[in-house]
Amino acid sequence: MFVEQHYNCVCSDSFVNGNQNRQKTQLLSITVCLLASFFVAEWSVGLWSGSLSLQADAEHILSDIAALGISLFASWLAQQPAAGRATFGHRRIEIMAALVNGLSLLVIAIFICWEAIHRFQSPQEISGLSMLAVAVLGLIVNLLNMTLLHPHSHDDLNLHGAWLHIIADTASSLGVIVAAIAIHLWDWLWADAAVSLVVAGFIGLSALPLVRESLSILLEYAPKSINPAEVEVFLKSFPKVLQVEKLYIWRISREQVMLCTHLIVDCATVEERDRLLEQLQTHLKQTFGINQITLQLTHPKSRSAMPIHPLFQQNLVSMLSVENK
Repeated sequence: MFVEQHYNCVCSDSFVNGNQNRQKTQLLSITVCLLASFFVAEWSVGLWSGSLSLQADAEHILSDIAALGISLFASWLAQQPAAGRATFGHRRIEIMAALVNGLSLLVIAIFICWEAIHRFQSPQEISGLSMLAVAVLGLIVNLLNMTLLHPHSHDDLNLHGAWLHIIADTASSLGVIVAAIAIHLWDWLWADAAVSLVVAGFIGLSALPLVRESLSILLEYAPKSINPAEVEVFLKSFPKVLQVEKLYIWRISREQVMLCTHLIVDCATVEERDRLLEQLQTHLKQTFGINQITLQLTHPKSRSAMPIHPLFQQNLVSMLSVENK
């Protein structure tokens, strides 16, 4: 009965996870299609009006399309089951996609800054009304994409990176609207470059946490929410745990936290060891949120009983008598 209930639970979890992954893939597909359609319109109007803000925003959206395409591929690949040498599955590909997204945001910010500095030195005539119309359309598209991706951006670093791209797009659209109004009403041509600098700064600042978290996962650092020293103290607080050795805590993805350690325990029977193992796993999940735990429990006596080479099991007299024969 227990085996059947456990099997049903596993199947239910797999079904829910499969539906969530398919939903994420569909949302990313819709977002890519919307952005691709808007990119064509914004780039065309940006060239026609001479607006650096529109061109910068269009370049940003083009990079978003590429970044979201990477996210879409990574999301699809992460759904593939663990097989062969991929014993953990392909969840790390999503972290790599998030890192690529973060780095691309930094490159975009630097490029926009470079273009804005040149535009300050040589301002150009800009059609404010055309710039305003396209920026408003872009704001609507980005707000729609934000609404689609936001519910899944908290527990998935890959989607979080895609969502940050959309946030940067939204800020860029708002900036372009402000610049377009200033140019149309007061003929402030410098507002175009100034807004571009502000948007570039926002893009760069939003990318840094994404790059830092992606690298921390790829380098297998413990999550910020878990202090390995506190985990070790927690394990030693159990009366039967004598020593903690080789404690490793790392993440496969944003929500998949792993723990592996070797414990020296004082358990006289197998039943005591099993009860202790169950208690440790339950408390680690409840206290620290660690969902995949591997514990090796060893009794001090079994550890001290080291194998002895047959040569040292004989005394010197017997060895000499054998040689004389």
